[in-house]
Formats: sequence, structure tokens, C-alpha cells
Amino acid sequence: MRIAMLSPIARQTPPRSSDPRGDLICNLTRWLVGHGAEVTLFASGDSEASRRLRSVSSTRNERGRDIEMEVSECLHLSALFERAGEFDLIHNHFDHIPLSYSGLISTPVLTTIHGLTLEKTLPVYKKYDRKTYYVSVSNAHRSPDLTYLATVYPGVDLDVFRFQETCDDYLLSLGPIREENGTREAIEIAGRSQKRLLIAGIIEDEGYFETQIKPHLDGNRSKYTGDVTPDVRTRLLGSALALLYPINFDDPFPSSAIEANACGTPVIATRRGALPEIITEGVNGFLVTDVSRAVLAVNNLERISRSDCRRVAEERFSIGRMASDYLKVYSWILDLNKREDHRPWGYYEILSDRADHKVKRIVVYPGKRLSLQRHRRRGERWTIINGSPIVTRFDKEIHLQPGQSIDIPQGAEHRIFNPGDSPVVFIEVQVGDYFGEDDIERIEDDFGRA
Repeated sequence: MRIAMLSPIARQTPPRSSDPRGDLICNLTRWLVGHGAEVTLFASGDSEASRRLRSVSSTRNERGRDIEMEVSECLHLSALFERAGEFDLIHNHFDHIPLSYSGLISTPVLTTIHGLTLEKTLPVYKKYDRKTYYVSVSNAHRSPDLTYLATVYPGVDLDVFRFQETCDDYLLSLGPIREENGTREAIEIAGRSQKRLLIAGIIEDEGYFETQIKPHLDGNRSKYTGDVTPDVRTRLLGSALALLYPINFDDPFPSSAIEANACGTPVIATRRGALPEIITEGVNGFLVTDVSRAVLAVNNLERISRSDCRRVAEERFSIGRMASDYLKVYSWILDLNKREDHRPWGYYEILSDRADHKVKRIVVYPGKRLSLQRHRRRGERWTIINGSPIVTRFDKEIHLQPGQSIDIPQGAEHRIFNPGDSPVVFIEVQVGDYFGEDDIERIEDDFGRA
């Protein structure tokens, strides 16, 4: 299975600060590679990965949508879609924009719909509904106007967010500081519960922070720690008595909730968005409707076992579970799009098919070779377009370069091997009285087809 993983280029993969989408892409890609899948990640050039990385941008661009960003995105997308034939599947994490390329290629495109902008971008998703494939990150984040193959919950790295059996006596508010995330409500909950509150996250709304948050900070009972690194984020989550998430919007999937549970920390959150799909009342947290009920939840935290919180994360929100769910989706899509022209060693395109000849453009992946074979009813002539293959003809090995050709007589044992690190491309002209695939007699084969 050869997968192209398409990431936005606004941030590195993995991200150096909190970015649930970047974490998902990184975790999924690493798991797939570790379990034998061939994954090419299309991301910014400064992404860190032990996998094949393709990029046209050496660094990320986080400055917002200016002309330079748009140019980078165009080049980023074209770098993938011009090579789409090399892959069995494109997994798109770049929202709606790549869908406009999907009708120009035969490779199936799966899109995980991550963002909060679904309502605004819905016309694009509707246009390509049933022409491409969609996965939601929660049932709450589904549109009734779209068709989904599945809901696949994001997974948390259980080796990073480790279980902590004991905790300190503070509540935690974590995430961008803005009215929608309920930072002001978190301060009120902690104050009425007579608990210390730590607030961590980037300030997204300066006016909100200055008027609603800063006046209540005393550096002791209510303290703002600023934006935090991933290591500090993990430590704060693991040591908290509970994570407060009294949001005022429908969050598609709050990653901080499953991260907290992985550390053994319960979550007290508004009953909105995907939170009822994550939190089981009294098991790994409490769902509330207002500040007063949140205060009651804080006073009942002793009812919750931290080990139960960890168990929920392990059973429902691990990377392995997420990746296994995606593999099922991949298999469904590939079964629906079985392609005669794709093989374990590469793929081909038929350029001409007449009664007296057949012409193919053949691509051989790096490190792959075709079976040792012969044909009873046709001869062939190969012309190399790209790469430096080794051709076996009878008992001789012949090294070829772009522009060179070789004849394969009828009945001759032959094969082609790509020893390089880029695809070999050649044109095959068949001449004879029959050109069917059943005229291939395989003598040796790396894929068990001999």
C-alpha cells in the first residue's frame, strides 16, 4: 500500500507547539511506516520525520494568508497531484482546497475533515461528495449534507502522555485564550471551588485577556503561565487535579481532553460538540451545562479513578486504534477502486492498444523489480525515459540510461530492476499477435506470483 499523506504547510510535522492536526498526521504516519506501509509525507521542508518527505517549501509559513503563502500552497499541492499516479491513495489533511484537483486524477482521495470552517467551505465538500471520500473526527462534526465512510477519533501518544497516579491540588485551563474556550468561566469555577487555577495557552484575543482574564490573575490562586512547550503541556496535564474546559462553542474534537485522560486526569467540560463522545459521566470526567454544575463536579472529583481515565484513553483513543480504523477505511477505498494498472512494483499506463501493437508507459518504484518472465506471442522494445535500470535478458545483466533502448525477443527470459532512489520510467512497445496479460509466464517473482 503506497499512501501520500498531505499535510498543510503552515506548521511543521510534528509541530513544536500545540497543533492537534499536526500531531495526528505525525502519529498516524509513524505508525503506518512502523507497520510496513509505504508513506510519503508532503509537508513543509523543515518537518522532522523518519519517513519519505517531499516538500517545495524549505520552511513553514505561519504569517497568515498573503501572496507568498498562496504561492507556496499552490506549489505544495501541485508537487503531490502531478505524481498522483505513484500512489494507491492520497490521504488529505489540507481541508477543501485539494478537492479541486481530485477530478483530474485516477488515484482515490480520502479527506479527514478537521476544521471549524466546515459550514463556510461546505459548497466545495458537497461538490466532491461521493466523488471522493470523507472521514469525520467526531459524530458531532458531521454535516447532514455529506456522505462519510466513517468517524475516526484522533489518537493520543500514550508514551508521551504517561499515566500519573498522584496529582497536585490545582485545576488547569489549557488552550488558546479566547471567549469561546471559556477561560473566564474556568476562573470563576476555580474561585468558587476554592482551588488554585493554572492557565496555559496562547492569547488569541488580546481584548478578552486584558478585560476578562488579567484583572483576576494574582500569580497565586489564579496564574497565567503563558504558552507552553509540548513537554510542559504534558507535565501540567499530568499533575492537574482536573482539566477545566467550559467551552462556549461546539468543538469538533478537543485533543486536550484525551491527553488529560491519558495522564490520568479527569475532565470537566461543557456538554457541547464532541465532548459527550469522549467523556463518560463519572468515569473519566463530568459534563456540565453551567458554572454552578462545574463547581459541583469539582467537589465530586474524588469519585473518579485516575486509572479509569487512563484506561479510557488506552481503549478508545490510542494511536494504534486510530491507525487500525484508518487502515479499514483505506481497505474499503482500495476495494472500491481496484486498479488493473497498479502492481506491487509500480504501475503502468496504456498509451495505445491496437490489433497489431500495444504501447505502455511503465513506472518501477525504487528498489523494486518485475518478475523474471517470458512471452510466447509477442516481442517488446523498451526505451528508458527516467532512471538507470538493470535489465536482465537471457542470462546477461545490461545497465541502461535515459534515451537508451533494448529489444526483448519473443520467448526471451527477461526482467527489469530499479536499483536507484527515484522511479524508473520506460516506454514498452509490444509487437506480435496477442497482447493479453495471460501471455506472461513468470519464472521468478518477488511477490509470490510465479
